[in-house]
Amino acid sequence: MEEKQALLYKAAKTLFTKNGFKSTSVAQIAKEAGLAVGTFYLYYPSKEKLFLDIFLAENTALKQRCQAQLDVTLEPKQMIAHMLACNSEGMRNNPILREWYNRKVFAKLEQVYRLEHGGEAVHFLYDTFVQLVETWQAEGKIRSGIDAKTIILVFTAIVNIDVHKEEIGVEHFPRLLDVLASLVMDGLMQGGQDAQS
Repeated sequence: MEEKQALLYKAAKTLFTKNGFKSTSVAQIAKEAGLAVGTFYLYYPSKEKLFLDIFLAENTALKQRCQAQLDVTLEPKQMIAHMLACNSEGMRNNPILREWYNRKVFAKLEQVYRLEHGGEAVHFLYDTFVQLVETWQAEGKIRSGIDAKTIILVFTAIVNIDVHKEEIGVEHFPRLLDVLASLVMDGLMQGGQDAQS
C-alpha cells in the first residue's frame, strides 16, 4: 500500500470507527489524512469501496482471533457454539463490523462486493470449517450424508439471521442464535437419519 493510500485508509478507519459509515464523508477522510479530496479518488473509486476494504480486513482479523481461541478438543456442538459466540461478540464490539447490522449500509457494501467479487460469498471461517466438518464426518462425529459445504452454508445462514434482528425482535437475541445453532448441531450429530444431498 502506498503512503498516501495508507494515510487515507488509517484516517477512514478512525472516522468510520468514531462516526460510522453514513456520517463520514470523503471530504472528512481526505482532511483527516491531510490530503486533497481528488487524491482520495486516485486510490479509491468510492467511500463504499474503502469502507469495504476496511470491513473485510476487520472481519478477517476477527476470524483469526476466533480461530486462535479455538479449542480443537471440544466436541462439535460446543465448538460451533463457541465460534458463533466469538463472531457475534466481535461483531457487536467493533463499530466497523457493527455496520453489518445496518441494512442500508450492508446493502451498499454487498453491491460493491458483488461487483468486485462476482457471485462469491463471504463465509464465516469457511475454509477452516469445511476442513473441520470433513474431519468430524470422517471421525463419525456428525452425519456424512450432507456435504461439508452445505453444512457451512447452514451456519452462514444462522450468522446472517443477525441482520434481521429488528424484524424478528431484538429481545430474542442472542438466545435465538444459540437455540438455532443447538438445534442444527443436534440434527447433524451422528445417530439421526442422513439427509439427502
